[in-house]
Amino acid sequence: MIYLNFTDLSEETQNRLLEDSKKDVERKFGDEIRKYVKENYTSFETMIEEEAIRNLYSYTFVFNI
Repeated sequence: MIYLNFTDLSEETQNRLLEDSKKDVERKFGDEIRKYVKENYTSFETMIEEEAIRNLYSYTFVFNI
């Protein structure tokens, strides 16, 4: 679970969540993504970012008001 303060949904907080998600995706699926990138000549960073955005939907957020 990720605990957030409802009043702190700034761009900085959103970027921090995205960076955390990128690290999570790379840790979980990095080897598979590298293999896909090599076979399909795409950008690793682009793939990680797209997967990180999708990964954010799997998180459970708790908002403190």
